[in-house]
Amino acid sequence: IHTVGPIWQGGEAQEADLLASCYHNSLKLAADHGLSSIAFPAISTGVYGYPKEAAAAIAVQTIAEFLQHNDTIHIVYLVAWDQQTAILYQNELNQQPCQKY
Repeated sequence: IHTVGPIWQGGEAQEADLLASCYHNSLKLAADHGLSSIAFPAISTGVYGYPKEAAAAIAVQTIAEFLQHNDTIHIVYLVAWDQQTAILYQNELNQQPCQKY
């Protein structure tokens, strides 16, 4: 499954909605194909310049919301290429009430 994240333009070009859509649509496609797991990099946080903290929050929130309404996917890997991103993901995961993590 391939998705192209938004290029950060300062936050005024619907980047948050577009990024959430990347995660949601990828999860939906995975579930529609009966996949039980999926892995995501930190979409758009590299050369596209999306702020990592905001991107982590969107990723975790979107994934949590999807998993609350879908039983097909059992494992979601959030791949962090650096320690900063890993910490941001962990902080966001710690704030989620969902017990599926």
